[in-house]
Amino acid sequence: MHAAGTQTARGRVGTFSAVKEEGFGYKEARHLLLRAGFGGTYEQIHTLARWGPERAVDHLVGYGEIPNETDLGSAFLDDIIRPLSRTERQELTRARQMGDEDTVDRYRKERQKRQRQDRGQMRDIQRAWLTWMVQTARPLEEKMTLFWHGHFATSFRNVEDSWHMYSQNQMLRKNAMGNFGELLLGIVRDPAMLKYLNNNQNRKGSPNENFGRELLELFSLGEGNYGERDIKEAARTLTGYTFRDNDFYFNHNQHDKGNKRVLGAVGNYDGDALVKIILRQEACALFVCLKLYKFFVRDIPMDLSVVDLVTRKVLLQMAMMLRKGGYEIGPVVRKLLMSEHFYDSINMGTKIKSPCELLIGSVRSLGVPVRDIGVVSEAMDLMGQSLFLPPSVKGWDGGRNWINTSTLFVRQNTLIYLLTGALPTRPGFLRDSSYFDPLALVPSLNTPVESDSSDELIVRELMELTLGGGDESMVRSVVDGAVQGGTMRESEAVVRALVLLTSMPEYQLC
Repeated sequence: MHAAGTQTARGRVGTFSAVKEEGFGYKEARHLLLRAGFGGTYEQIHTLARWGPERAVDHLVGYGEIPNETDLGSAFLDDIIRPLSRTERQELTRARQMGDEDTVDRYRKERQKRQRQDRGQMRDIQRAWLTWMVQTARPLEEKMTLFWHGHFATSFRNVEDSWHMYSQNQMLRKNAMGNFGELLLGIVRDPAMLKYLNNNQNRKGSPNENFGRELLELFSLGEGNYGERDIKEAARTLTGYTFRDNDFYFNHNQHDKGNKRVLGAVGNYDGDALVKIILRQEACALFVCLKLYKFFVRDIPMDLSVVDLVTRKVLLQMAMMLRKGGYEIGPVVRKLLMSEHFYDSINMGTKIKSPCELLIGSVRSLGVPVRDIGVVSEAMDLMGQSLFLPPSVKGWDGGRNWINTSTLFVRQNTLIYLLTGALPTRPGFLRDSSYFDPLALVPSLNTPVESDSSDELIVRELMELTLGGGDESMVRSVVDGAVQGGTMRESEAVVRALVLLTSMPEYQLC
């Protein structure tokens, strides 16, 4: 499996200039849908190829013009983990003072009941997001929401409030292709993040540095672009930034009102002012563009000094565009997806799919049924990507870290499950033809004119969809493994071919 992290002899590493119409065909359209969404069907890929790069990219980036008919939060409760009322607090205090263990135990059991209910709601929210990724007509919106979830990584394990996690997810979605400054301001006022990084414990006279440190290092500037003094002063600006119930609350009594010296600026700053100071740093735009580049284009080091010269030039152009554009993300992403560089061969088919990209992409591109969203969610957990539960504030490392002997086994078994309905504990092909018609994936079998498609042609068409192509020896191998005495015009043979194709290393790449 090849996943490029540095420049190789594979391609010329094109410029940041717009790709020409004649340089945009099926392979480029497929690449665009894989990176700016979760892949596409044969018809979707050919539609984008026919439209050309500008219309194709504008369709994905301009998703605000496409109706959004699903409300992820309509079934979720915002008061499962609610603070006690004044009357309840008084009753519990009296019970403790009077040694009324029955009353204390009743409150404890009620709290435990609510925590169990909240954990169940978190699972429901997790599955609802996965379902919406499958169904949405706005794939780039969800892809960008996933990007920001990894960038501003927050875990339910520490937050312990499903509504706060859901609200953060909605805030990220709302600003997914909007303004980075608005996103950063939203994060410093976000109850889930404030709880996750202990800023609800950040008070004048005893500042907690957790949020200030991660805000500078992981969310905005990157290592080497601030000092320890900046972390301490940033923490002081964030004193009093907390929440009450489901809303941000600025506790003036706990805010340090003295002057702070942070990132070269001096003043009586609060967290909102800190965001403005951060955005003035040249390192901020470059850091954000590095993260966007790694997500959309190629896994590269975060250290610009060790990146090849052409890629460095593209990154610097992105950063300049982001700063001059007032930190508007949409135009930068559009320019990147339109660029020659994005479609260079060194950048195509070189990124290892995340579990989310692998499974959601398989459902969307192959038309297989989800079958059981709970099984899909559990499989993603085993693969190392449980939504709303990133391993740390750094998010998921991604890249080669997605693949090991254990996760590869789960990847293949889950794809078999999606294609056949068979779980590892239930061997055999249990295809449900009412939900999945594999013959519909073969273009030559779905033309108005009766086709005499050969087995080899059918496999080539399947390979074009799943792998982006393949050589003759691979075609012959798949035919031999799939037909089993019949022909490729049979549903069972196409399913067997898809099982073989999705088990190949190339299918793990996008």
